[in-house]
Amino acid sequence: MGRIICCGLGPGDPDLMSVRADREVRAARHVAYFRKKGRPGQARRIVDGMLAADVSEYPMEYPVTTEIAFDDPKYVRLLSGFYDEWAERLARLSRAVDVVVLCEGDPYFYGSFMHLYARLQGRVEIDVIAGIPGMVGCWNSVGQPIALGDDVTTVLMGTLAEDELERRMRNSDALVVMKTGRNLAKVRRALASAGRLADAWLVERGTMPGERVTRLIDVDKSDYPYFAIVLVHGRGRRLESAE
Repeated sequence: MGRIICCGLGPGDPDLMSVRADREVRAARHVAYFRKKGRPGQARRIVDGMLAADVSEYPMEYPVTTEIAFDDPKYVRLLSGFYDEWAERLARLSRAVDVVVLCEGDPYFYGSFMHLYARLQGRVEIDVIAGIPGMVGCWNSVGQPIALGDDVTTVLMGTLAEDELERRMRNSDALVVMKTGRNLAKVRRALASAGRLADAWLVERGTMPGERVTRLIDVDKSDYPYFAIVLVHGRGRRLESAE
């Protein structure tokens, strides 16, 4: 009886993987990972050069990504069928061998693997290895503490309605906005309405090759990077050294 081992790979730099995840990836003989059709996939890129020469790879290609709105019934139906199919395939495979599933960031923090995890519960043995969330790598790239003292930190999805984004931006200290991409213009407007735009940073491809760290207000309004996070640092109590 095999296992399914989901390895959190961290924010993108292979050096930021845990020792345990590194060990499992290098020892793996069967590896599955998500990717957009026709692309190598971010998770696979992170472990490039680490896999055994005789490894069997199982790219799980999304049937749809941004072509259809995420709340469209067709989108939900296609993704649900995709996860059903791969849960069944992985369950069959793991009856005989260990299967390592690669996951960017931390699997339990908005990880795509959780859709498989819910379907595989009680059917197979599952081991989840923690990883550094992508947002942690991004705020380290900025080089400022995201929160201090009694700051309240809120993680938002750029897919939320603009008025909901604005409301939550007003009522929090530190902000992390994920799933920006085509939602970046909406996120920018919400930040401006909430009076937070001047303090916002855009981190594209955090800790990865081609990383870009810049103030959002300086980013061209026609620029919609896909692998990007928006950060607003809190203004909590800062204990200044006594003179």
